[in-house]
Amino acid sequence: MIVAGEEKRQQYRASGWWGDKSFADLFAVNAAAHPQRTALIDAPNRADFAFGEPRRLNYAELAAEIDRLAGALLAAGIRKDDVLLVQLPNISEFVALYFAAAKIGAIVSPAAVQYRGHELTGMIGVVAPRAFICATQVKGCDHLGVAQPLLGAIALMTFGPNPPAGAHDLSNAPGDAEALARHVAANPVDADDIFTICWTSGTTGVPKGVPRSHNHWIAVAAAGYEAMKVGPGDVLLNPFPLINMASIGGITMCWLTSAGTMVLHHPFDPAIYLRQIATERPSLTIAPPAILNMLLQNEALLASVDLSSLRVIASGSAPLAPAMVRGFQEKLGIIIVNVFGSNEGMSFITGEGDMPDPDKRASLFPRRGRYPPPYADGRTHNIESRLVPPGGGDPVEQDGVAGELQIRGPTLFEGYHNAPDRTAEAFTDDGWFRTGDLFEIAENGDFYRFVGRCKDLIIRGGMNISPEEIDQLLGGHPLLTEACVFSLPDATMGERIGLAYVSRGGGDVGLAEVTDYLRGKDLAVFKLPERLFRFDALPRNVTNKVMRSEVREMALATLEKEN
Repeated sequence: MIVAGEEKRQQYRASGWWGDKSFADLFAVNAAAHPQRTALIDAPNRADFAFGEPRRLNYAELAAEIDRLAGALLAAGIRKDDVLLVQLPNISEFVALYFAAAKIGAIVSPAAVQYRGHELTGMIGVVAPRAFICATQVKGCDHLGVAQPLLGAIALMTFGPNPPAGAHDLSNAPGDAEALARHVAANPVDADDIFTICWTSGTTGVPKGVPRSHNHWIAVAAAGYEAMKVGPGDVLLNPFPLINMASIGGITMCWLTSAGTMVLHHPFDPAIYLRQIATERPSLTIAPPAILNMLLQNEALLASVDLSSLRVIASGSAPLAPAMVRGFQEKLGIIIVNVFGSNEGMSFITGEGDMPDPDKRASLFPRRGRYPPPYADGRTHNIESRLVPPGGGDPVEQDGVAGELQIRGPTLFEGYHNAPDRTAEAFTDDGWFRTGDLFEIAENGDFYRFVGRCKDLIIRGGMNISPEEIDQLLGGHPLLTEACVFSLPDATMGERIGLAYVSRGGGDVGLAEVTDYLRGKDLAVFKLPERLFRFDALPRNVTNKVMRSEVREMALATLEKEN
């Protein structure tokens, strides 16, 4: 299933960003070159959150498992371009399944383990999967019980003990090497074929499926590989679910490019995560900002673990606190790489080489990054970008003026799956993708600074206020573990500024303690919060982003009770 037009295919192949290699091809090269190198390591607590003992697979063993699964999928009736809706935690079988699907040309559509009937129903309606694949045991979930009533004629496939009657047991199904060889020969996989259909992280409405080809994913890898200083054979700790840009385009692509070792982690558990760093000795990992803030502030915990193997931690999905980025660099010698991406294909990454100053690295992204394409010499852009005023007009060129980021290029998907109206809304008439993110040009035109989501802007008395800007400043507040700014309705000013926070000590924090801190950061007075709401925890979606709209709804409910 190729969705890119011939003109784009020729353009991106000529530039060196697109080529002829699929995920299966890339893995096969690594397996042939390093058969005895450790390829994949399960989390040590695998039996607690899923089933079975943790596995450590070298490249030869993982290649054999991939071939077995590919043959098992064929035996169950899966063919090229069939969609597999997959709901699995981060276990080695999930990684092998991706590459088995790549080998036979099937399409993987991964669903978060937290999703239930509402989300799965929407996904099934969008992608019409040939099969649904899940584990028979996942702690806190009943994937079988939730999914089975929804499947109808969709085949059920499982990993784990005690598969239900009628399910294809992928844990024990034998492979057929001859049938697999015949299928591969008769059904060659084009690198421009769709390989995954991931999902946007919206909290309301019908989910949007994002089709991406092998070449889309490969084009994303260059920026991350360079910014994170990935080297041959590196060990990479992957705590993010294998369902989105951070995990697939970030860690997995770096693993493929380096022929390294990928260490899996799930669900996020700080104690186990730190133990894996101490025992598996990764050189790089990823982690959400809230976790990094917590670690840096807990000196006793940091002193009890050995982080000396780590060179780099990538973080993103929320503004980074400059104090955190600086603290890891100065106290621990670990570089925090700032990442801003989306499943649609946006991938802006700032490493130490891009911006040595850790305070600036927390908020800046290279505007015109040039990287070595995998299929050509030299360096060139893998993403073109421009800023357009939210109300329309000519692209922004001067520093300090906010505009919606629009992108195009070889990393970008072609449109939402089976959603022409949503695709038309998402792209401009001249072919640029509207990200919905507000940025401004900074540092004399060389960088972008994230301002916020278009829809999240607070308009107070006619002044535009980015809640993310205030969130970021409050990341260093000594009394706050987390903070989230949002709009509150106001009859006089239109909107005013609310702040939800999680207290470090568990007690209330006064408004003056927040506003005085922000004044000390030289923040404009009209941006100061005007009402505080103490939360025990901020609500997050499955990709660990704080759900600002839900925070706002909870705050409004509190105000309604007070009135």
